[in-house]
Amino acid sequence: MTTASPKVFPFCLPSRAFIGLNGGIMCLAQEARQVGKSSELRHCSRSQLQGMKCFSFLHGEKRDEIRIPKWSWPAISSFSSSGETKRSDSDFTSRNTSETSTGSSTGRANFPMIPPRSSKLREFTFSELKSATKNFSRDALVGEGGFGCVYKGIIKSTEDSSKKLDVAVKQLGQRGFQGHKEWVTEVNVLGVVKHPNLVKLFGYCADDDERGIRRLLVYEYMQNGSVDDHLSPRSGITIPWLIRLRIAGDTARALAYLHEEMDFQIIFRDFKSSNILLDEQWNAKLSDFGLARLGPAEGSTHVSTMPVGTIGYASPEYIRTCRLTSKNDVWSYGVFLYELITGRRPLDYNRPKNEQNLLEWVRPYLSDPKKFQLVMDPRLERKSIAKSAWKLATIANRCLVQNPKSRPMMSQVRVMVDKIVEALEAAGGHESQLRSFTTIKISGDIEPKNKMRAADRSKLGDIGWLRRLRTFNAIKTC
Repeated sequence: MTTASPKVFPFCLPSRAFIGLNGGIMCLAQEARQVGKSSELRHCSRSQLQGMKCFSFLHGEKRDEIRIPKWSWPAISSFSSSGETKRSDSDFTSRNTSETSTGSSTGRANFPMIPPRSSKLREFTFSELKSATKNFSRDALVGEGGFGCVYKGIIKSTEDSSKKLDVAVKQLGQRGFQGHKEWVTEVNVLGVVKHPNLVKLFGYCADDDERGIRRLLVYEYMQNGSVDDHLSPRSGITIPWLIRLRIAGDTARALAYLHEEMDFQIIFRDFKSSNILLDEQWNAKLSDFGLARLGPAEGSTHVSTMPVGTIGYASPEYIRTCRLTSKNDVWSYGVFLYELITGRRPLDYNRPKNEQNLLEWVRPYLSDPKKFQLVMDPRLERKSIAKSAWKLATIANRCLVQNPKSRPMMSQVRVMVDKIVEALEAAGGHESQLRSFTTIKISGDIEPKNKMRAADRSKLGDIGWLRRLRTFNAIKTC
């Protein structure tokens, strides 16, 4: 199967202030404007449209994580109504912040400093992690992304030194200004949140010497990789329908916790199947908080910030207006539900033209439950699960309404999904299938493949994006 050429868009974006490792604030706010499509940003503030710099980003399957290719120390860190999809998730340096809570009041929406030494997060030395990964051996490499590599390692438990823990060690590459910023955000978020459906962060390493800077994160190891791994037609394993429903419930609980169950709100901003990891028992946990943002301040309606995330998942109003709310995550969740139902990605340019956009493809089948079976994953027993799949699609449709205020809260979604799971479990007949499935041992280590490899990043050029832009086919909103 040939790989379609990625579509690329010129887009500009802001940087934001973030907290440096020493507790000082490093101002990285380069305000932004978009080239040639200012009408799409008509709701952004004037300050957001000043002092721009541009870069191009890819639009295509498996090429959805674009980062700035160069950086220097110490400067560290969908769909629209017009039928166009845009994405950007890198920042530049400047003097002012561009991310504010807006509504009846304004205020910055940044995360606090990296947790101090008294934090429950463990501060690892570089030598400890070097030993844990056998000197970052290629044999221990389980993932490679735009910001560096992920290795499987073994560390000693702090509670019992005789006990060893499997961990995933994410190492930030030596290049990647945006990577450092996301590294800081990840530590900030996972240092304060705790939920069974969020990947646990054990600790971090921030080690600088004459040989350079070292930034690493140490997570719990997720044996069964990502949901994206197993929805792929290349996967040798088909996730049973009941497990898919449980994954939908687990992720709904994770988002409900972030949105509604803390003293402050966190908007994930990059909810997708490759950021949902599966443990040994196939429980789902949300991972990769590098693009997460605090929700609006009290009395505010939204956070004004340039769109970031992943093509195919970002909500149309966020792309169109630069106004971020938790309903952006709700939209992304609706897209994900259709992934579970169909086994397809939101955008897949290896498919026939009329099937490349998942939401466009399923739309004609939503009026008739019998016709709807035609879009269900052919690897599933369609007839036996058709009723619950139809109910899940109904929830997805509520998450995908154009008016964000009409979308349900994630706590409401969680209740609706749980009812579908309970009904299917009560019907019975799945026990033997589940027992055999949950005992499956994945051969080889699987890590999420949501990060773009260096070879893909090299396709970004100063001229190439314009040629590829002309080949873009507009995507209509659902």
